[in-house]
Amino acid sequence: MSPTSAVPARPNAVPTVPSPVSQAVHVADLDQKIRTLARSIAQAAVEVLAGTRPVQQLSRSLDPRCLSALQHRAALTRAHAGRSRIHRSPMVRSVHLCAVREGVYEASIVVWEEHRSRAVAMRLEGSNSAWKVTALEIG
Repeated sequence: MSPTSAVPARPNAVPTVPSPVSQAVHVADLDQKIRTLARSIAQAAVEVLAGTRPVQQLSRSLDPRCLSALQHRAALTRAHAGRSRIHRSPMVRSVHLCAVREGVYEASIVVWEEHRSRAVAMRLEGSNSAWKVTALEIG
């Protein structure tokens, strides 16, 4: 190869490998997306237990086992409490995330409802560009 046929280096070329800064921004965006999703699912699940939201609204977000368990617990709660109790809207106070591995997060959420706080723990797993709750515990 002759020296005249060499391609000169482009000083302003965009690197093909993402920089650690851009990867950190991508991870932060994903964390915020998962945090928002966990917040909305936790609030909706507590509303299901309070009887102010139908459980079927969570069918896209919960795997079948979690959905069935939530539906069963909501029925038990309604049978025990009766219709006399009026619930106020729950408010999510905090959300803490832990990335277990790529595509798997665990979240712990504090939800304030009436005169008490509840702890909600969930495991979210991503697949086929959708996130599903595969474990859900509500205290």
